[in-house]
Formats: sequence, structure tokens, C-alpha cells
Amino acid sequence: MTAVFSHGRLRLYLLRLLDDGPKHGYELIRLLEERFLGLYAPSAGTIYPRLQRLEAEGLVTHTAAGGRKTYEITESGRAELRQRADELAALESDIAASVEDLSALAGEIRDEVRGSVRDLKRELREATRQTRQGRRARWESPSFTPGAPPPPAGPPEPGPAVLAEFDQRLAEFTAEVARLVRVRRFTDSQLRTAIRLLDGALDGLRRLLR
Repeated sequence: MTAVFSHGRLRLYLLRLLDDGPKHGYELIRLLEERFLGLYAPSAGTIYPRLQRLEAEGLVTHTAAGGRKTYEITESGRAELRQRADELAALESDIAASVEDLSALAGEIRDEVRGSVRDLKRELREATRQTRQGRRARWESPSFTPGAPPPPAGPPEPGPAVLAEFDQRLAEFTAEVARLVRVRRFTDSQLRTAIRLLDGALDGLRRLLR
């Protein structure tokens, strides 16, 4: 659960959503996901126990149809919303700030991936160029004697097919990370860990290409 909903605040926000009209559990999950721009959504295991507790306290009630429970706020629930109006306003403000932070981190992840891809392509092409120049310098050296055995071969030069495959894999990697950032529900800590992993992967590939 995102930190903005600590200390029972998710319970309050569920009442806020139900105050707009009856909803089943997955509608509430979808509304929360939309509120967080797809960057966070609570699980069913987070939502339903809280709905059950709200019902036990008389703050919501439910009707069942077609195997699905639809929850509706009661007058007692509305009374609690009125009593906690200031707390709810603060929660709305914190949610807006949290969405802004998560969006910024998601953008940072996307920028990091794009930058990593550009760096890797540039360094691979530079390594290929240096390999070609090294071979040419050995063959054009004044000490080279025609008919003498060729100088020891350097690392094999990557062919066009391998370079094309490398570019394709990098593009697929970029697209997949961007998709995960959009679809998965990351916490601030997880996003920052992902940035560190990307930095580590790029450093490892740089050492490989040296």
C-alpha cells in the first residue's frame, strides 16, 4: 500500500468514493488506479477486508447480485465523512502530491532507460570503430613486410546482423521497461531501486566494452 494511505486513511478514502454512489470492490480498485494515473492500485486483499470492517461498523452496507457485492455508504458513513472533512481534505492534498512524485519517478525511469540505450549504442559503435582502426594500423605499419605472416588478429568485428539484433533487443528492453512503469504499481522505493539496477547494468556493459 502506498504510504499516503497509512494509519487508516484508505478506509476514509473508500467512504469518500462510495459517497459518490454504490460500487463493487473492483470498481473501487479501478477508481483508485485512475486516481494514481495507473502507477498504484490496491489489491483485492487490501480492499475487501476494509469494506468488511466498514460494514461491521455500520458505515457501509452491501447487496449481492450475480455473485458480486455492491457496497453503498450509510448515513453513519456520511456522518463520519462530515466529521472528518478536514482530514479528508488533507488526504486529497497528499494524494495529489504522491501522484506528482510517482509520475516524476516514472519519468526518471523512462529517461534513464533511454539514456542507457543511447550510451550503449554509442559505446558499441565506438568499440567497433576502434577495432577497425587497430586492424588498419597494423596492416599499414612501416614494419609490416609483404609476405610475412599477418599480425595477430584482434577481437572479431561484430557483423551487421549482430548489430541489428543488438539494436532490436535494446529497443525491446526500452519498450518493456516503459510498459512496466505504466502498468505495474511501483512504490517510491521500488522505482529508486530500479534506477540503481539500470545504473549497475550500464556500468557492467561499459566494463565489458573496454
